[in-house]
Amino acid sequence: MTTLWIAAAFVAAYLIGSLSFAVIVSRAMGLDDPRSYGSGNPGATNVLRSGSKKAAVLTLLLDAVKGLIPVLLVRLFGERAGLGEGSAMLVGLGAFLGHLWPVFFRFQGGKGVATAAGVLLGFEPLLGLGVLAVWFGVAKTTKYSSLAALLAAGSAPLLHAIFWGGSSATLAIFVMSLLLIWRHGSNIAKLINGTESKIGQKAKPAAAATDGATAADTPPAAPANRAERRRSARQAKRKTH
Repeated sequence: MTTLWIAAAFVAAYLIGSLSFAVIVSRAMGLDDPRSYGSGNPGATNVLRSGSKKAAVLTLLLDAVKGLIPVLLVRLFGERAGLGEGSAMLVGLGAFLGHLWPVFFRFQGGKGVATAAGVLLGFEPLLGLGVLAVWFGVAKTTKYSSLAALLAAGSAPLLHAIFWGGSSATLAIFVMSLLLIWRHGSNIAKLINGTESKIGQKAKPAAAATDGATAADTPPAAPANRAERRRSARQAKRKTH
């Protein structure tokens, strides 16, 4: 019976994780799909490149909450069904996988930084805060969200093993961290090449022009905000009259 409870909780967490709030919030606020500009990643950092801080903050919070709630529910009420801390982290992993490969959005998900943070906060608040401290410290120093995410991900299983002792939960955290690092493969390459975008940098179209194109041949990037595009269209119309 316990196995059935774990399986049901895992599937429920995966479905909650499959809610891609970067896309949902962007549509609700009249912004372009975040998969169509910048890094192409449906996450808070890329939504920020649209120029809307409000949309980015909402995306960040909702992505974190969808990782926190399933884990917190298991931690608070799972003991009655025989679900321990290992089960709680497994459920958190389900929410994280949902964010990476969301069934509701053709399995085109984000990189999972905010969702992973939510999972850790729900599982062990001090661990979550410690990992967030690593992220904020690196992000503030370097302005690279991806580098901050990579170092924070690497610290998560290490911190849990040192301060809470190794367990099946540590293994689940390790798997989540590996997946997060793997999803940042393109960012790692850009960091090495010195071409990685910094936090708050304005968006460019996801499909960049070819290397051989000249500046004259390359059209200007379309604004990521629909309202900005309408203003640009009105300005262009005035110039023609």
